[in-house]
Amino acid sequence: MPSVAVKLYSVFFKFLLKHRLQNRIQAPSENSDPFGVTSRPEESVAAANPSFADGVATKDIHIDPFTSLSIRIFLPESALTPTEPRATAHMEEPRRNSFGVASNDVADEGLNLMAAGGVYRGYSPAKDNRRKLPVMLQFHGGGWVSGSNDSVANDLFCRRIAKLCDVIVVAVGYRLAPESRYPAAFEDGLKVLNWLAKQANLAECSKSMGNGRVRGGEFKKSDAHRHIVDSFGASVVEPWLAAHGDPSRCVLLGASCGANIAHYVAQKAVEGGKLLDPVKVVAQVLMYPFFVGSVPTHSEIKLANSYFYDKAMCMLAWKLFLPEEDFSLDHLAANPLVLGRVPPLKLMPPTLTVVAEHDWMRDRAIAYSEELRKVNVDAPVLEYKDAVHEFATLDVLLKSPQAQVCAEDIAIWVKKYISLRGHEFSY
Repeated sequence: MPSVAVKLYSVFFKFLLKHRLQNRIQAPSENSDPFGVTSRPEESVAAANPSFADGVATKDIHIDPFTSLSIRIFLPESALTPTEPRATAHMEEPRRNSFGVASNDVADEGLNLMAAGGVYRGYSPAKDNRRKLPVMLQFHGGGWVSGSNDSVANDLFCRRIAKLCDVIVVAVGYRLAPESRYPAAFEDGLKVLNWLAKQANLAECSKSMGNGRVRGGEFKKSDAHRHIVDSFGASVVEPWLAAHGDPSRCVLLGASCGANIAHYVAQKAVEGGKLLDPVKVVAQVLMYPFFVGSVPTHSEIKLANSYFYDKAMCMLAWKLFLPEEDFSLDHLAANPLVLGRVPPLKLMPPTLTVVAEHDWMRDRAIAYSEELRKVNVDAPVLEYKDAVHEFATLDVLLKSPQAQVCAEDIAIWVKKYISLRGHEFSY
């Protein structure tokens, strides 16, 4: 059974959340905001830290001028490890690019630059021998109405995943309900995937345009052209992803309602196909997904009053998320097993499902995994005994002994699909 501390925290959590949800249901008209919000005032947040604290550097980016959509990038320090020894630099006077950084044929402008205090300020390289790490898009939980990508709990979880999986984690700060109802959160998830593809293409364009070198005082490309290229790379290309990200090994990870978003984005990635090149979604991880349905499962009956997000709480959350005219427990956003879904399940990427013993939504998640396996999709289920909903992603509060184990299990499975030669230590 869960610990006494978990039980007490669950009671307190449900009391506060129910009060907040009911207040928002009673005054929905006051919550209209086209720009949207990505966090709540009561949420404890962790400041971004680009100095590799605890082995991971972080930065925040607002990526959509029309909405509040933002991301937090988690870059593990392992990304700075060269793939091979750097050759000895030529003894000629180094050229300096528009940033004032020395550069020559061997030691080019792709250097890992560290400012005072150890803050990483790397930018898009023209040539480099740095490791390219897989990219993982992460969607936090919170029942559509709470949580954030920069919360203390989410920051700790993403740091853990970035180090264990050896990936760049991009945590998505999607818009919350009821200010932004369905499909806002889903559109935000897809928008970040398209943004990632755009970043990869811009970085490649910047790299190919910026190969000019100095020889004998002459530029192979004009000074004016070089300045345009450098400015283009500095102002448009996201430097950490350009220097260290490999979008052809992209993994989607979502917790609770974030798993619903990850699932939607995976479907759209399958439908988009080569339109998303060079981004390729190779796997997804659904952690205690927020799936429901009109016909109750065994766990939905037996565990209706389970810890944290019980059935009554989830119904309130779904009413705030789905438009009133579209509310249905068999909505495409709510039930993954409704008939007529596209694309066909057999086209979905390999899917790892994480469930908790004391979570009332566990059976439907397991049922979806079973349907994937019937069409030969690699779709294992990891079930954790004595665990509750969000046990691995709220570890900063719950101190669950299974949280670290769960993250390690995810890393073992994910590395089957993000390694370059079929071995977790090959990239």
